Amino acid sequence: MLRRLHHDQPDSFAFTPDNLKWAEAQITKYPEGRQASAIIPLLWRAQEQEGWLTRPAIEYVADMLDMDYIRALEVATFYFMFQLAPVGSVAHVQVCGTTPCMLCGSENLIEVCREKIAKNPHQLSADGKLSWEEVECLGACSNAPMAQIGKDYYEDLTSESFGHILDELVAGRVPTPGPQNGRYASEPKSGLTSLKEYEAGRAPQNAAVAMATELGDTIKRIDGSEVPVSTPWLGKGKGAPRPTPAKTSAKTPNPAAPSDGVGTKPELLDKARPEGPDDLKRIKGVGPKLEKLLNQIGVFHFDQIAGWSADEVAWADENLVGFKGRVSRDDWVGQAQRLAQGG
Repeated sequence: MLRRLHHDQPDSFAFTPDNLKWAEAQITKYPEGRQASAIIPLLWRAQEQEGWLTRPAIEYVADMLDMDYIRALEVATFYFMFQLAPVGSVAHVQVCGTTPCMLCGSENLIEVCREKIAKNPHQLSADGKLSWEEVECLGACSNAPMAQIGKDYYEDLTSESFGHILDELVAGRVPTPGPQNGRYASEPKSGLTSLKEYEAGRAPQNAAVAMATELGDTIKRIDGSEVPVSTPWLGKGKGAPRPTPAKTSAKTPNPAAPSDGVGTKPELLDKARPEGPDDLKRIKGVGPKLEKLLNQIGVFHFDQIAGWSADEVAWADENLVGFKGRVSRDDWVGQAQRLAQGG
């Protein structure tokens, strides 16, 4: 199936402060130079924040991980768990259409989606609250037909019960997830044939449904504040920083001490001017890591970049270690000129 980015994209993306702390903590799980291994959890967090995965979000994550944009785009377009178009503001409904669910009536559920949400998958409802799609097996075959809505499964569905669930969501209520036909979990529909002695003493709901009901957030998107941002794998507490990299060897280029072999070195500063540094991340293609590198070599302000000549661009393209060619590729000079003028 061909997957393309949505035609209408926002101008920018940035993690919320809590989500940024979470993302930075995830990166510390991987050795220096292997940050790209965090691509899937960071893309997922970006999607949870916005509801869908935008191009600015993909590029923002790529910058955080020192990845070429095309590598991040390859991941985002390969995995179907990433939504490349806007989804409902309340919930995105995923109806399983694989054989067991199909035999038990998933096609009827899809008709309910067409009637109550939108005619076509990945199309927003008229009020923008819901969207839907048909997906492959979600692994709840014994409770077919079923749908995943937000974080939880809604199982043993009929057209009537599924329609009621959608109506509840639109009304701002969170329906109880799990089996919708009175089953406790995935025991035979006719009732238990073994372990009957445990039936009388069990809780009203199975553990997964009970927890989801208690939290009441089955369709709530992640904002970063659910759990403390910590790095226990480093043996440290909340907000623990990355381990300090080993000292740069003589054979490894030091980004803070660039060479003068290519192009013409532009005028650099020892520190930002008294009014403070500009937010260089406003330049498309510049993320937190690249902004830090620019500050290390003496670039703090838009007007510095705006005045670069072709030779100075060539120098910067060569000396931004790990980001070679980025200046000319994304037309930093043109962007910086507009930003320096208040654009």
